[in-house]
Amino acid sequence: MKISTLINYAGGFKEAVAEVKALEKAGLDVVWVPEAYSFDAPTAMGYLAAETERVIIASGILPIYTRTPSVLAMTAAGLDYLSDGRAMLGLGASGPQVIEGFHGLPYTAPVARTREVIDICRQVWRREKVQYMGDHYQIPLPQDRGTGLGKPLKLINHPVRSDIPIAIASLGPASVAATAELADAWLPAFYTAEAADAVWGDSLRKGNGKRAEDRRPLDIYAGGSVAIGEGMEPLRNRARPGAALYIGGMGARSKNFYNDIFSKSGYEAEAKVIQDLYLAGDKKAAEEAIPDDYLAKSSLIGPEGFVKERLYALRESGVTSLNVSFAGADAKERAAQCENLRNLVDSL
Repeated sequence: MKISTLINYAGGFKEAVAEVKALEKAGLDVVWVPEAYSFDAPTAMGYLAAETERVIIASGILPIYTRTPSVLAMTAAGLDYLSDGRAMLGLGASGPQVIEGFHGLPYTAPVARTREVIDICRQVWRREKVQYMGDHYQIPLPQDRGTGLGKPLKLINHPVRSDIPIAIASLGPASVAATAELADAWLPAFYTAEAADAVWGDSLRKGNGKRAEDRRPLDIYAGGSVAIGEGMEPLRNRARPGAALYIGGMGARSKNFYNDIFSKSGYEAEAKVIQDLYLAGDKKAAEEAIPDDYLAKSSLIGPEGFVKERLYALRESGVTSLNVSFAGADAKERAAQCENLRNLVDSL
């Protein structure tokens, strides 16, 4: 199992990069660089490429609507060059609140668009002349829609790799099926080993049934917060505010994918209560309504024996790589937790 984490530069980007370097030495394999409506991810990824030696540097994630497919491909190829082949292109649809509210673009056909973006990116990386006539992207632009001067072009540079890994953050049945069919890695949310098959099993099987035979099996990233040791269980409560936000307040009452996943994971009654409380403005009560059972199953927090059991459960459910955050009062403690996890994973 590879170990990955999301970079957090709330305390300063350079400090975060210094921590990534320490985590790299402690056994970290992949660092995800976020982009919501914050600073852009590729700038930070380029800086990380210069400051690290071994970790895979992945966008986590770039919204597909915010750049043309060709720019997404160029960006990934450029980062792969800077990092000597350590880039991964993480893509996702984001949501209408961000795409329409911040970028001013219509949030339409996310699954179909993602499929076309992947096709075009791989065409660019193979240095083919880009010619694509999809429902959402037409390259070159048809003559009746522009000057008529567009012509097929191929990437000038020779990419380090002609097939850069693509990770997809997807939640809904159709998007997860498309991920299993087309992508190299999958980033689920609110993943628990016990509920994985009930929530996503059918979609994964449907997509894998269409997967190209020459593409490696889908790399599935999940895990949760990490704090290995005796008496660590109270740290699970730190997940309550974030869980309540997503389960209770993300999206509209009638369209909240996170709430749907939580409900399908065996917490149907709790999902409704959390949403009702959160939308009524009682965020504290919504946090308290998150079941202790869920907090345990969705984390790697507890004695070594407990964490080892969770790692076995994750692996048995299909998880191939870990996506975690490290608990600790400072960077040194978080690096120590990374090393603890690395040792446990290597002992499985």
